[in-house]
Amino acid sequence: MGGKRSRHAARLAVVAGIAAAGFGIAAPAQAEPLWPGGPDIPGVAPIIPPAPAPFVSAPCDAAGARMCMRLTTNEAWLMENGRVTYGPTPISHGRPGYETNVGVFDVDFKREDHWSTLHHVPMKWAVFFDGDIATHIGPIEEQSHGCIRMLPEGAEATFHHLNPGDIVQVVW
Repeated sequence: MGGKRSRHAARLAVVAGIAAAGFGIAAPAQAEPLWPGGPDIPGVAPIIPPAPAPFVSAPCDAAGARMCMRLTTNEAWLMENGRVTYGPTPISHGRPGYETNVGVFDVDFKREDHWSTLHHVPMKWAVFFDGDIATHIGPIEEQSHGCIRMLPEGAEATFHHLNPGDIVQVVW
């Protein structure tokens, strides 16, 4: 009778070993399915293509405008051939008595590190477009003496995008 038990035990050991091996080679579970894009199978396109990025437009209509700023919403956009390439990015503008002019302007000049002799403050990434009015880094929580204050990322992008002679439009 001892032989029968040892054969039975051996069979159980083999079955247990096969089951354990099966668990060891199972594919890892994914955290989340990629629906509606479909299963994550290398080399296989998604069943439903991802939605296109939303179209962003700016409120400016000046021919050739490379920058658009809207004062009522404190937003600015960089443009190329009538299409937005950057933005909206937050801005602030002139306070009462120092209002930022609305209109179409040409970029006069730009300076990476400008010092305002009028207000004794640094104007990093300054782009001058209306006399002594420029876009530059500054606290957007406060209104200025007419300049367009921007966050560092927006001011740097503006500086690198615009050149003297480029069109800037400011709308209310």
